[in-house]
This record gives sequence, C-alpha cells and structure tokens, in this order.
Amino acid sequence: MQIGVVFPQLEIGPDPAGVRAYAHAVQQLGFKHLMIYDHVVGADPASYPGWSGPYTFESQFHEPFVVFGYLAAVAPELELVTGVIILPQRQTALVAKQAAEVDVLTSGKLRLGIGIGWNTVEYEALGMDFSNRGKRFEEQIELLRRLWTEPVVTFEGRYHRVTAAGLNPLPVQRPIPLWIGASAEPAIKRAAEMADGYFPQRPLEGGWPATMDKIRGWLKDAGRDPATFGIEARLNANAGTPDEWRKVVEE
Repeated sequence: MQIGVVFPQLEIGPDPAGVRAYAHAVQQLGFKHLMIYDHVVGADPASYPGWSGPYTFESQFHEPFVVFGYLAAVAPELELVTGVIILPQRQTALVAKQAAEVDVLTSGKLRLGIGIGWNTVEYEALGMDFSNRGKRFEEQIELLRRLWTEPVVTFEGRYHRVTAAGLNPLPVQRPIPLWIGASAEPAIKRAAEMADGYFPQRPLEGGWPATMDKIRGWLKDAGRDPATFGIEARLNANAGTPDEWRKVVEE
C-alpha cells in the first residue's frame, strides 16, 4: 500500500509560494504521491436554473499539467497523479503530448487518471461533444497508448485520425499508466477491462463487497490478474469523526 494526498484545489489559493510549500510538506512527510483533479471553467449558476453541480465559476482550479510541470522541480520525489483529467473534453494528441512531457520531467513518475466528466457547460466551452463522450473515451485510451509507445503512428478511428505522426520526446513510461475514475456500473466495468487501475467514487448496489466481487469478475472475464489492477480509495478528512475515519480505513 502507498499513501498519498489530494491537492487542495479549492482551498490552496493562487499564490505559487503556497503551492510550493504544500508540495514540500507532502514530500517531507513521506507521502508517496500527490493527486490533483481537473476542471477548466466553472459555470455561473445564475444563468443555469436548477444548477446542481458541486463547482461554479467561484471555485478555483489550478490546471493539472501546468502545475505538474512546476511540481516536477519543486518536489521531485513525488509521484504525480491526475484524479481525474476529463479526457473527452480535451484533444487526445495534446493530452498525450502534455502527459509525455510531465513524465519526462518527473523521470517517469506520472500516473494519468482519466474520466468522462459530468459538466455540459465545460464541454461546450471547450468545443467538445458531451453526448458521445463514453465512446470517444474508449478510442482515446487506445490512441494515447499508441502515441506513448510508437515513434510514428497512423491511426484512423471513428473520432480520431493521425497520419504518420508521433510525439518527441516519448515518455519514460511506455505507456504511462492509465487509471479510470468511475461510479456508474458501465464506467467501472470499462476500468476493469481497459485501465491499469481504478479510483472508486461510490459503490454499486450492495455496497463495496458486491462492487469488488463484480470488478474481480470483470477482470477475470477480460483475462486480467486482479493482483496487477490498482485501486486507490480515498479518506475524506474534511468531514466526519475519527471513529468514522477508522471505519472507512478498515472498509
């Protein structure tokens, strides 16, 4: 087991000295990784009646890849993890390039967590189609892995075309580990079938024991060894009591 921390996107503020001090503290305390989550723009709820999203334009988010370029020099011992980049709202080749660069600058300590997201406003602002994000996501995973492992790629899928082109420099890790954050059953199943690991969000019907039984079944059906499939659970220390935290840890 390796223990890391979640970068406090909403709380840390824009001061680079604060970001640096936080990363130094995480490294010095012996944590193994720092995870950061992703949003590009926030909506103004006044313009969206019935808005129920957890974030708005008042919620601050540092951009993960840019912050990681900074943290690679500030805290070089940490594994840097996205948990998660909302992949279908970003251009696949550009994500591949940015991730490869971070992996180079960290000497191979990037873990790329990805997900499909929920925010239609953000998809619109980035010029991407929200309705087909699941199908595009699967194709993106295939293309990312090829771009990270092959000097020259020719790829023609339903949503992507690359003709005799490649990244330079390639990442240290070939390919970079891809983990999926998921809560819906189809998304968790996709993680078991396609990803290197899984960020649990909430359990399926029957709780975590039933959810883990399903995951083990999906891994077996895909011919995969459950022992090689990563799982990163989270403990929220912003809420609850120490007794409740202990219960979560035991679970």
